[in-house]
Amino acid sequence: MHDLIDRRRALLGPNVSTFYDDPVHIVRGEGVWMWDAEGNKYLDCYNNVPHVGHCNPRVVDAICEQARTLNVHTRYLHEGILNYAERLTATFDDPLDTAILTCTGSEANDIALRMAEAMTGKRGIVATDATYHGNTTLVSHLSKSNVPEVGFGLGGYLRHVEAPDSYRIPDPDGQRFAAKVQEAIDDLEASGIGFAALIVCPLFLNEGFPTQAEGWLKPAAEAARRAGGLLICDEVQSGFGRCGSHFWAHQRQGVPPDIVCMGKPMGNGHPVAGLVTTTEIMARFRGSFRYFNTFGGNPVSCAAAMAVLEELEARDLQANALKIGKLAAERLHALAEKYEVIGDVRQSGMVFGAEFVLDRATKEPASAYADRIINAMRHRGVILSKLGRHKNTLKIRPPMPFCEDHLDLLIDTLDGVLADHPVAA
Repeated sequence: MHDLIDRRRALLGPNVSTFYDDPVHIVRGEGVWMWDAEGNKYLDCYNNVPHVGHCNPRVVDAICEQARTLNVHTRYLHEGILNYAERLTATFDDPLDTAILTCTGSEANDIALRMAEAMTGKRGIVATDATYHGNTTLVSHLSKSNVPEVGFGLGGYLRHVEAPDSYRIPDPDGQRFAAKVQEAIDDLEASGIGFAALIVCPLFLNEGFPTQAEGWLKPAAEAARRAGGLLICDEVQSGFGRCGSHFWAHQRQGVPPDIVCMGKPMGNGHPVAGLVTTTEIMARFRGSFRYFNTFGGNPVSCAAAMAVLEELEARDLQANALKIGKLAAERLHALAEKYEVIGDVRQSGMVFGAEFVLDRATKEPASAYADRIINAMRHRGVILSKLGRHKNTLKIRPPMPFCEDHLDLLIDTLDGVLADHPVAA
């Protein structure tokens, strides 16, 4: 283990992140399970990248079959990208009917920002102050915690607004958030930069996936539209049925975005990503920018992505996300009655978790305690993480085949860990 860490540092450079105080050396995966080099088995409650399960046979077979046949870029004609784009856009509501395929969600979000500039002639972007949208030079600035000391001066084009927090900041109808967005829009317009787009994850997942009523995002979306800007929904984490009630989380909000970006889960680990937008926006972008991606939309990537859609439909995994999410919320609420350290429980389909606090009255975040629990769970064979503004909320976001038996194991293990690790210890 130490040899691997030393080699990473020597070959990949310093500060390459790893999970846990005692990193896990994973060598194999299947479904919702992973195994380490010593043969220990782990329940994966974290990874949305293998969306339909680690090493899903349908996806693996599709990749292998296409790789044995042909893999070229899209300057040659091939049906794969067209067949996939047709099937993908069919999951959206009008007028979202055209797509660009990339390799990463970062690239997709980068393109979305350029589309906003092409449509508005302006460059000002509004994002929340606790989000993450990728790591290209432009997109990385959307994440306030990642803004570097140097960055080509791009920070001046961005405005960060207070992230929603249903536990600490009452905002039942989204009007407070919309007012913050309006303030940022007004500031961009007054600065001479102008307002081009509001970009959000519809579940605000990195922000801690706060509890939201249906339609909560509408007031902010309306503020963006009134100002002539675009609404960009980053559904890298929230899409492909994960929210349970709908295939895309923005559909649950009843908010039609101008651009929807997607990534990680799209190819079940194969590097394929992209965005869907309107015919008008696509035409404006294609006329304003010269864009080509050598690997984006190649036949193997399209085969992997198509297999994911087929697997989701064949196994009705969206319905599974709805069912398991509701059960998970019930089980977590039961734990909250038992352990005072759980200040809040929240859930959006197959994304659920508990926020730890040192005191329920003051709601003081128990961030260090969250670290202890996550590391203890890892040593008992359950992989999960944390997120949110205070990094004190469990991030439980398993592959979509996660079922009731897996949930029982997760909750029973968490119950034991909480019992063995009191806050005061």
